[in-house]
Amino acid sequence: MSPTIHSHLKLDLDGASLAGNWHQLRRMSGEASCGAAIKADGYGLGAREVAGRLYAAGCRDFFVATWAEANEIASLVGEASVTVLNGVLEVDMPSAVKSRAKPMLNSAVQAARWKGTGLPCDVMVDTGMNRLGLSIGDLTEIAEFDLDVDLLASHLASADDDSSQNEDQLAVYRKALAMLPHRRKSLANSAGIALGPDFHFDLTRPGLSLYGGIPRTQFAEKIAPVAKISAQLLQIRELSAGDKVGYNATFTAEETMAIGTISIGYADGYLRGFSGRGCFYANGQELPVLGRVSMDLVAVDLSDVPDICEGDWVEMPLNLPLLAGQSGLSQYEVLTSLNRRFDRIWSS
Repeated sequence: MSPTIHSHLKLDLDGASLAGNWHQLRRMSGEASCGAAIKADGYGLGAREVAGRLYAAGCRDFFVATWAEANEIASLVGEASVTVLNGVLEVDMPSAVKSRAKPMLNSAVQAARWKGTGLPCDVMVDTGMNRLGLSIGDLTEIAEFDLDVDLLASHLASADDDSSQNEDQLAVYRKALAMLPHRRKSLANSAGIALGPDFHFDLTRPGLSLYGGIPRTQFAEKIAPVAKISAQLLQIRELSAGDKVGYNATFTAEETMAIGTISIGYADGYLRGFSGRGCFYANGQELPVLGRVSMDLVAVDLSDVPDICEGDWVEMPLNLPLLAGQSGLSQYEVLTSLNRRFDRIWSS
């Protein structure tokens, strides 16, 4: 038997916090049902593990980006609704018609392609984001296709801000609802849930906040972090005053100090925006990042942890608002950049 090969990187994941966040978002959704966006490999945490836990928690509507993502979770979500947000191109049709997932139709061309299947679908109407979705003027045309539409959905562009665009999109969406027969209505993403009952309709579609994201202040005391990064200490060295660290020597030691090199870098999703700004932790002490983040390595200040040893682990809780502020990334980017070199370890 081959020996087990361990990674020097761990992503510790709390299934109870994931489920607790979904329950909190469901309560915040009022009379609406609460679904879950689990695209991009469950926002970087592992789509299969996320889907199974949310299904066990009671979630019955799942949203992915691609047909491959739908296939990946199909065996884990029973008879729950699965929607492929990126729609259905001609090349997708052979697999799509055999899938239990529904396409989110985003254009009149896609609607015409799907109308002969007799299979259910969802429809996205663009209400001002100008991303995916039918223009409201296209709805009259596709109403003649006699589609079996479950969700008539739209997507808010500025729900994380107190923007007049939210009310503008709501008004356009209300007009669209009268133009195409459908069973259910869905508008709000995570941030949209906090905008109140007018935005909830039949189903909300949270993503970021399931995984610990805080898109609006209303979530700050209600949503728990789900993940924590742990990286192993590969080497310890002592610097003298004047010694420089990392590419382009962006850090220079002002006095004798101990530094450590840990096993994480921008190839793992710990991007260069954290250079000189990020922070890890050991024994309750902060370990500031020194110099540039490299592809696979980061240097940290060990001044406050004199007893730390090579092979020990340092930690970084995925406090998404904090990490976004440190790096200049969005909370979404912090999560979805995490790569496959992490051992993903679920506690429940």
